[in-house]
Amino acid sequence: MNAPTTELPVVVIGAGPVGLAAAAHLTGRGLTPLVLEAGPAAGAAVREWSHVRLFSTWGELTDPAAEKILAPTGWTRPDPTTYPSGGDWVERYLQPLADALAEHVRFGARVTGVSRAGRDRVVDADRDTQPFVVHVTRANGREERVFARAVIDASGTWTTPGPAGGSGLPALGERVAGDRVTYRVPNLKDPAVRARYAGRRTAVIGSGASAFTALAQLADLARADDGAGTKAVWILRRGISGSTFGGGEADELPARGALGLAAKAAVDAGHADAVTGFRTEAIDRDTDGRLVLVAEDGRRLDAVDEVVVLTGFRPDLSFLSEVRLGLDERLQAPVALAPLIDPNQHSCGTVYPHGHRELAHPEQGLYLVGMKSYGRAPTFLAMTGYEQVRSVVAAIDGDQESADRVELTLPETGVCGGAGLFDAPESDQAAGGCCAPAPQLIQLGAPTGTTAGGC
Repeated sequence: MNAPTTELPVVVIGAGPVGLAAAAHLTGRGLTPLVLEAGPAAGAAVREWSHVRLFSTWGELTDPAAEKILAPTGWTRPDPTTYPSGGDWVERYLQPLADALAEHVRFGARVTGVSRAGRDRVVDADRDTQPFVVHVTRANGREERVFARAVIDASGTWTTPGPAGGSGLPALGERVAGDRVTYRVPNLKDPAVRARYAGRRTAVIGSGASAFTALAQLADLARADDGAGTKAVWILRRGISGSTFGGGEADELPARGALGLAAKAAVDAGHADAVTGFRTEAIDRDTDGRLVLVAEDGRRLDAVDEVVVLTGFRPDLSFLSEVRLGLDERLQAPVALAPLIDPNQHSCGTVYPHGHRELAHPEQGLYLVGMKSYGRAPTFLAMTGYEQVRSVVAAIDGDQESADRVELTLPETGVCGGAGLFDAPESDQAAGGCCAPAPQLIQLGAPTGTTAGGC
């Protein structure tokens, strides 16, 4: 890389936990970061689920390089054994870190394109010697361009949730029904949101930690004085098995295991019915304006008032169309990383240590990190992202020894989910089958003979 290029900043897209950690590592090595955040403040996505408690402790949610940045400001490290909410994470860590890095962070700066200066994705000549050019739209509509020596995309996947449709596309009528469909865990502490769900029948589509949280919170509402008549219908694309409710007490992240146990308690108590083998094809309205979910096989469920879609997230690659990415065709994760995180192979999210080499793309100097690096895989943890950026920043700085020294031990996970083969019931997988089980309505009011154990 020529001298003028090395004098340019490293652009970091996103001021969330991993983006700010990347900036902290860059400054720690004497490199200049420029963090571009579309939202008005740090942790914009986290703020949208501020009411949700994390299943990781504080000790797993702060980055060592960031702590060094914060230390001179008088910052107090939270008790590492306690579990914060999203709001706590922002208030006690992310915002103070953004304040400490203020000269390097721009808010209201949405990245709309990344390319090589004077080179579209087709041109090879001198490509690797050209700086990156990043197009930015500010909150007031003004457009800018920024040149960079490298680009770290930590923009996450929050803005691109998965749809209700069982084929990966929005169900027919899903967009039209948007006034009664949400893709986030409802904040039932908000009086207006609480009134929307109290006494109503709500479909929850999904099988991961977010779905567990929604089911548990709707059950709490059903038990409350103002929630009489609240009922949930849990829509599962696969069948009920021993791993449906996650790792339970066997989960090495106890709070995560507790989520699954809380969801099981909700259905065991009759606050929710589980519908298995149901792949949504359409969302219709009945004569009263309520929503009717229709499966691919034509099965229709009883009408619901609200639908909560929690089917995971996918990366927004639209602004990366002019750079050369090497992505797995299924997960949309970097090719070398995908086999390590593929839920079709790693049914309990076992992740091997990985860093800059697994995150590299044909476009040298460009890295997707954090949740976005996992593409559609559902088992990302913050500590994974922190180790990713430590390695990536070392590589950008030319410190290959440090970049290659990647050590990461993740807790075994009971949160398994995804698409493809992993949606099939265990019996179908063993038989090499391709089909989901026939739709069934199961009220889990008594033991079913399966155990909610680990993987």
